[in-house]
Amino acid sequence: MTPGSTLLKSVRGWTWKLNRATRNQNMKSSKEIVMGGKLVWRAAETLRYSRKGTAGSEVKKQSLQPFALLNKDHLSQHGQVVMMLGAPSLRNDYYSDLLDCNRRGIIALALGSSVYLWNSETRALVGLLEPCLAPDGPSSETLSISCLCWSRDGRILSIGNRRGEIQLWDADRMQTVRSQQSHLSAVAALSWKQDVLSSGSVLGRVHHTDARAPAQLVGAADLKEEICSLQWSPGQEWMASGSTNGLLHIWANDIGGIKKSCQTVVTMKQPSAVKAMGWCPWQRGVIATGGGWKDGELRMWDAQLGTCLNSVSTNSQICCLRWAGKKRSLITSHGLPHNSVSSWTWKFPYLTQLYQLAGHSGRVLHLAVNSDGTCIFSAGADQRLHIWDL
Repeated sequence: MTPGSTLLKSVRGWTWKLNRATRNQNMKSSKEIVMGGKLVWRAAETLRYSRKGTAGSEVKKQSLQPFALLNKDHLSQHGQVVMMLGAPSLRNDYYSDLLDCNRRGIIALALGSSVYLWNSETRALVGLLEPCLAPDGPSSETLSISCLCWSRDGRILSIGNRRGEIQLWDADRMQTVRSQQSHLSAVAALSWKQDVLSSGSVLGRVHHTDARAPAQLVGAADLKEEICSLQWSPGQEWMASGSTNGLLHIWANDIGGIKKSCQTVVTMKQPSAVKAMGWCPWQRGVIATGGGWKDGELRMWDAQLGTCLNSVSTNSQICCLRWAGKKRSLITSHGLPHNSVSSWTWKFPYLTQLYQLAGHSGRVLHLAVNSDGTCIFSAGADQRLHIWDL
């Protein structure tokens, strides 16, 4: 295989398309590859060539290419450098979780039924994962990605779709580790505890699967309520799950086994869905949640006592939240009326807003923070990905 060729691997219904020239940061040898008359990969030099066209429709079309640069770096109102990239086909779905950054700085972003990987350090597209669609098989709509999550070591990417399927992708070996029908409904949330992947479905089932074990399912629980968030604590002592009816459950780290259902330690209640949720990295047992459109409260909870430590009204839907541990700050993203990203400090018992970042024209659905806390990545209903320099 020549250095400028494209590697195609089809594993259990998924195709990995990786341009080796892009991966080696040598954009000059990239090519456009056509398989069976169908375009399966558009390389960087093809995009540059298309932009030479003078027709307005052509320029508009190219502005919607995944990870296409839509502006040069400029300063936001608060002095942060922002870069804007294209994110076409990003679903305007409050209950999806389609953006994550691993410890190596690789961004995973789901656009429709495909997952794009982008290197935030080199600012280069690495490749994309997409399903192989058989003529008599499911459509790309039913295979649409509902959530994704990197493992803590940044090597394995877990991907859940609306058919209840979960794919585990090894980013080092560029191959599928596992592909399974895990749930009978859409996969709503994913979270890792070492080699165990926990997944929650819209039918209220929680499954724990061991990526190393032949017998995949090692634990389960039935909440009988629609799950919309799931996350293990930094020390992996507890797992938190949020539901659309406003319940925040805290679970012990004993996942129980297949026959014995896991038991909650404590349950808390807020007036809206517990979609935006995240454990504080430096204060053990503290978890933050964000309220939806009819709520808008940012709350800090003591997960052991089940009490609310503090809350602040944001006057807007909180779509997502992420902690920037090394910066000791909490990042939230919002819907109407501001469609903004906010940064907060948490010093018990005070929760204080530092600044607000404006730039999205639609609600900001997803957030990710790189490992050193220097960059925020936000993806919005405006089909744009913004990179904010902290």
